[in-house]
Amino acid sequence: MALDGCGLLCKYILIIINIIFAVLGFACLGLGLWLRLSPNTRGFFEIQELNSSAFVLAVIVLIAIGAVLLIVVSFGDYGACNEKRCPLQVFSVLLTILALAVIAVGVLAYSCRDQVVQTIVEFYSTMYGMYAASEDPVIGATLTFIHNTLDCCGMTGITLLEFAKNTCHSSFFTHTCPGVIGNVFENNAPAVLGVFLGTGGLLVVALICSIILSKLIGQSASLPQYITLTQHTSVPANTQPAQHELVTTSYSHPYQEPVIFTPLTAANIPAAQA
Repeated sequence: MALDGCGLLCKYILIIINIIFAVLGFACLGLGLWLRLSPNTRGFFEIQELNSSAFVLAVIVLIAIGAVLLIVVSFGDYGACNEKRCPLQVFSVLLTILALAVIAVGVLAYSCRDQVVQTIVEFYSTMYGMYAASEDPVIGATLTFIHNTLDCCGMTGITLLEFAKNTCHSSFFTHTCPGVIGNVFENNAPAVLGVFLGTGGLLVVALICSIILSKLIGQSASLPQYITLTQHTSVPANTQPAQHELVTTSYSHPYQEPVIFTPLTAANIPAAQA
């Protein structure tokens, strides 16, 4: 179907947002599955005493977030690219739930930031210990990302003394990662809350575009049929006028039967009663 400027804008905004969340979903799901199934980390899930640890909970959260994001963007991409109203409606419902959940988690993390800091520090310490023991490449890449992002290195901040020195970008002294994680949440708590609220706002934008696009598709599907009538009249000399030949051109749905009008003649006009 043909969309106007507003419809096309909403369509492309949805596609771009879905691509962003699809990449994030694949990253979270891939990292979570690797940490869950890797031989170096499988023991945390097999030992009953460690099933409630921060590492196990974080891995479960990563897998859940990745799976949910991929399910949501599947409906969004299919509905936007193929201009299908039903997937867009399902996408809108899922987006509403996801946006409310993101905002609620952001507010909860801001209110309980001390517990959040403790959980993240425990998760980092567990990953650091596993890398020091096994040198798993995926865990090493994750630690490198954390060290480069937070400008820290390991548990002491002294690169030469760290077991995972190859994941640190500095060659000498830097900050300890547990201390930096705590400072990030203590000093930048409003910014962390803003990240959650910004993500929720992006989801709301996608929701508005999905509703507008779904409405435009519904209006296009319910448009009435347009029928153009053309009349050809032939009147020879000294003869009665020939019947009017009516040609119909129907712009209807391709699966509907065509509309045919019977020509009006003098023979089928009822005589007026006295």
